[in-house]
Amino acid sequence: MKVVSQVKLVPTPVQAAALKRTLRTVNEAACWVSGVAFERGVPREYELRRHTYVELRERGLGAQVAQHVIKKVRDAYTSLHANLRAGNLGKKGSKRRIKAESKVIVFRPQAAHPFDDRCLSWQYDAQTVSIWTMAGRLKGIRFVCSPNALKQLIAHRKGESDLVERDGVFYLIATCEVPEAETCEPGEFIGVDLGIVNIATTSTGYRAAGRKLNRYRKRQLALRAKLQKKGTKSAKRLLRKQRRKESRRAKDINHCVSKTIVTEAERTGRGISLEELTGIRDRVRLRKPQRVALHSWAFAQLGDFIVYKARRAGVPVVFVDPAYSSQECAECGHVDRLNRVSQALFICRGCGVVAHADRNASRVLARRGQAVWDAGRKSHVPATSPRKLMAKTRQTTSQPVRL
Repeated sequence: MKVVSQVKLVPTPVQAAALKRTLRTVNEAACWVSGVAFERGVPREYELRRHTYVELRERGLGAQVAQHVIKKVRDAYTSLHANLRAGNLGKKGSKRRIKAESKVIVFRPQAAHPFDDRCLSWQYDAQTVSIWTMAGRLKGIRFVCSPNALKQLIAHRKGESDLVERDGVFYLIATCEVPEAETCEPGEFIGVDLGIVNIATTSTGYRAAGRKLNRYRKRQLALRAKLQKKGTKSAKRLLRKQRRKESRRAKDINHCVSKTIVTEAERTGRGISLEELTGIRDRVRLRKPQRVALHSWAFAQLGDFIVYKARRAGVPVVFVDPAYSSQECAECGHVDRLNRVSQALFICRGCGVVAHADRNASRVLARRGQAVWDAGRKSHVPATSPRKLMAKTRQTTSQPVRL
């Protein structure tokens, strides 16, 4: 299983200038290669290399770095075409799709660039790296990270590492091949109901309230609107400082919630049943004041965190159809729109049970997850030997047919 480990570089002023120049040069070269690819109808990587490699070498790029620039551009167009085929950029003829198809892909000056082991080497004991730059090979660039991240790098780092600049700070994002634990056979499943009022509610009773995060998002929204309206230099400086702050807060909360859920499942020997919410933003129609809350909902990120943590722990995860799970009674299975009295209250019209709405939905999802797992479970019945099977067939065919 591939996971990434991010480390922060602590270069000297001279090293920082060389890294900054290198990133800007390779991304400018990537923009030029992207223009060539767009003009020639995005050819295959080998053909694109024939048209651009010599020019990249003349720009001062090393052989391996030039290859990575070409591959980065080709991968970007491959991702674009995959999104077009999947309909993620709208239907054919829509303004968004036409705009995506009719313009060249460009790369930011600070965009990430991959370096393999030929261009980048790690010295874990000294916590330094050696990296190729436009100013030559830089050695002894210090990096800092947590002890757990360092252990993971030493044990499992493999493949390329991306150099990226964020707000003047340089980071290396390394790829690690972490072995997966053997998936256990779950006795039961924990249903996880995702929402905005409650970030996650499980069938075991755990509930992660979203009140604090939602209030924080409202404050950040009001602050951004106020600073944008003011428009002074200090306001713009504060806006740059506030960038990605909200997403980092939500990411940290999702990490904590997912870790709690996976730890509970691992401790009790259960699986995890999640809702398949792909495309919910396209299906749901809300009033304008409610759209901000819906589009700020990081359910996909939380689901990804649960999946990768569960794979490392050997906990099985299944995705189920969430249709009518909020209207179905977990006790008797009666489905009625009137069962959901309010956001938090569920009263079954069939059996009269009263429960918290999210807790009831999580129990329904747990039952559906068990059904999905049973439907795909491998048979544990011992296979019949070929000799016994032939004898049984002979016995059946030798019997007289009665009319």
